[in-house]
Amino acid sequence: MSDKPASTESTLEEQLVAYLDGELDAESTRRIDELLASSTKARRRLQQLDRAWELLDELDTPQVGEAFTHTTLEMVTTAASEEAERSLAEAPRRRRRRRTIAAAALLTAGLAGFLTVYWFWPDPNKELIRNLPVLERLDEYQHAGDIEFLRMLHQRKLFSEEDDNGE
Repeated sequence: MSDKPASTESTLEEQLVAYLDGELDAESTRRIDELLASSTKARRRLQQLDRAWELLDELDTPQVGEAFTHTTLEMVTTAASEEAERSLAEAPRRRRRRRTIAAAALLTAGLAGFLTVYWFWPDPNKELIRNLPVLERLDEYQHAGDIEFLRMLHQRKLFSEEDDNGE
């Protein structure tokens, strides 16, 4: 709750300063005029701010010489050259970082592609292994002629499991 009045006072102060500087639009100026007509506190604060601006105007402006301008420009030039050197020094590091990130992204994409193919692409060898018992006896099955005949032999249990395992 205590922040709200302080923030309102700060906003009022900003509006009063903008009013003195002539920076407000017509609507905001009208609102401040109404506030000043109704609030002695706002009028008093506006007068204080106005007196402060007048006092600042009365202060002597210091005269700066050629040396001050020269020194300031030297400092700006030095700061700019240091920033340029720092930027140049960081450039190889940024390039390495970008290349490392690109390589990691390519490696990740390649690994993701490999794993996707490995897990979802049908392996023809697995199907051959699954059908190996049939393929081992394919010649015998072809002589049988019909699948119904083979099913009938299986139901009558004419062939034992030991024969299937090669024993």
